Amino acid sequence: MDDDRLARTFVELADTLVDDFDVVEFLHKLVDRCMELLDVSATGLLLGDSCDRLRVMAASADNIHLLELFQLQNHDGPCLDCYRTGAPVSHPDLTRATDRWPLFAPAATKSGFRTVHALPMRLRAQVIGALNLFHTEAHALAPEVTQIGQALADVATIGLIQERALHQHDILVDQLQTALNSRVLVEHANGVLAERHGTDPGQAFTLLRTYARNHNQRLTELATAVIDGTTTIEILPSTPATGPSQ
Repeated sequence: MDDDRLARTFVELADTLVDDFDVVEFLHKLVDRCMELLDVSATGLLLGDSCDRLRVMAASADNIHLLELFQLQNHDGPCLDCYRTGAPVSHPDLTRATDRWPLFAPAATKSGFRTVHALPMRLRAQVIGALNLFHTEAHALAPEVTQIGQALADVATIGLIQERALHQHDILVDQLQTALNSRVLVEHANGVLAERHGTDPGQAFTLLRTYARNHNQRLTELATAVIDGTTTIEILPSTPATGPSQ
């Protein structure tokens, strides 16, 4: 593991007190860094909304986004257990986990994943979500991997909270609800771009993120402009065909 890259990532996740802070981009950045730094095959991130219901906020690939939605819709899976207990939840071989998760385990193995480790996004006793690490091989993740993953989740949680100087629960709920609302805007813009260019949602999201970075725009502001038609994003020859998904 690149120690210098890891150190820069911790600084990056802690530096949320900036004028152009974008919650949705921040959460996708956390997923991207997990994929870069940890020995995992896929990553998903979920946050609780104002009604204490988990919502998928970021995923390293479309199949992970669908798998996370599946466990939420069926109320069966490690992220739900992690969010309820505030403790890490793992299984080294999902083919042997049907007694624990009768619906999620077969769905995960069908998607090609054999190992899962769900890490709570928490500050002291307050749990705001879960960071989920998946591997295609049936073995327990190395302790240093889960320790670093938990540290990344902890720093990200503190960053989200300090961004609004959140000391009261109702303020935290409002901030997280804003993130969820922003996510809806981004998904709508993804659909507009995917239909317009005949691409899949993952490519549309890469196009949206790339344009926002190149033009120094907040992701949610760009999504609104794409939806109302005030900004048109074209695919350029230099634009990558694939990239991080939702």
